[in-house]
Amino acid sequence: MIISHILATSENRVIGVNGDLPWDIPEDMKFFKNKTKKHIIIMGRKTFESFPGQKALPNRLNIVITRQQNYKPENTVVVNSIDGALRYAESKTQEYSNEVFIIGGGEIYNQTLKLANKIYLTQIHKDFEGDTKYPVLNNDEFKVTERTDHTDPVPFSFLTYERV
Repeated sequence: MIISHILATSENRVIGVNGDLPWDIPEDMKFFKNKTKKHIIIMGRKTFESFPGQKALPNRLNIVITRQQNYKPENTVVVNSIDGALRYAESKTQEYSNEVFIIGGGEIYNQTLKLANKIYLTQIHKDFEGDTKYPVLNNDEFKVTERTDHTDPVPFSFLTYERV
């Protein structure tokens, strides 16, 4: 199973503010949708609750990690640990794909960075204020294998990192 992080971050590593994204980059949302469609996505409860209407993302297996008892949103699988999420995901890779996406939030990224094989990072070339940050990447552990630069609505790059 390939474990991949997918996210957008600012130059100062911000990934969120008050449970939302501090930017609006339609091309990034399209990239996320196309990359994760028909895959398994794993997220924390707060990330799930940031979705419009708190509804599962369609055409994906949504796994939500929470310690809350009796938390059962529709069309999701709820687990209480990262290990539980990964075990469940592994049991479903034949139905979906061998690549499983971690989609946030900050604490889930922190706890799974050591497990990640790939990182799909939208690097926004601007600083933003925010309360959630992505961990610092160690250049000895990851290398950029693909890069596409864009200028609109703000300068940003799609970067693919792979574990060395």
